[in-house]
Amino acid sequence: MPAARDLAELVRLPAALTVPGDAWSGAAWAGTSAAGSGLMPVGSVLLYWSGMALNDWADRAVDAVERPERVIPSGRVQAPTALAIAVGLGVAGVAVTAAVGGRRALRVSVPLAALVATYDVLAKDSPAGPVVMASTRGLDVLLAAAAAPGAAARPAAAVAVHTAGVTLLSRGEVHGATPATAGAALAATGSALGILASSLRRGSGIPPGRRRTAAAFALLYAARVGVAQARAAASPDAGTVRAATGAGIGGLTFLQAAWLAARGRFLPAVVVAGASPAFRRAARAVSPT
Repeated sequence: MPAARDLAELVRLPAALTVPGDAWSGAAWAGTSAAGSGLMPVGSVLLYWSGMALNDWADRAVDAVERPERVIPSGRVQAPTALAIAVGLGVAGVAVTAAVGGRRALRVSVPLAALVATYDVLAKDSPAGPVVMASTRGLDVLLAAAAAPGAAARPAAAVAVHTAGVTLLSRGEVHGATPATAGAALAATGSALGILASSLRRGSGIPPGRRRTAAAFALLYAARVGVAQARAAASPDAGTVRAATGAGIGGLTFLQAAWLAARGRFLPAVVVAGASPAFRRAARAVSPT
């Protein structure tokens, strides 16, 4: 049986802190009650962990050369065990979403699980990779908004665009990226902010207090993610790109918090935003990338 720390590395345990904000923000914009959406993040986290475990299983040959310290090439977790964990977590994730959201949620969680597997096994190194990964996070936002997915289209789009940029940049974590790639990631961050800004404009029906709070979280997002990506654009070596990728993963919580605040879900917004510093502390012990 693998050690607990090895399992934590396999599923990128700290990165799970960035997942609940997807479901909560989607539920907020779809008008689902906080109580009704409270357990949906459990299903999202299980599906996320499934994808991380499957990613390491699919990458085991490449990691043996480029990242031999990872749990499968180092022998701390056997490849069949990692695959079994990935499948088990995926099945559990779909089951939880069905228990919480019924058939409507299944219509989202089953394609989400399929896209996660498609990315890890087929699409990751293809030109479509960032788009497929972005689709998984966009669907994750819609998971708790299954009753009215159109109402949550903007937060889903913002999270998807953000994810596409981070995924594109992450390809340079080992060998470095190009300034153009880092610039594209920075442009994606700007686009995510633009989608949010269009929803916060005057005349949108969002009260001024909510707009100001959401804008404050948006500034934190820009400072955390945009600044790191700007550094990567100026110096796209592997170390700087890796740091920007980590900032992109953890900084997503500020974007989610902004969408929550815009709908008046202030307590969940604070909780989600608080996951960013927790993510940074946890990432020192277990790598999120």
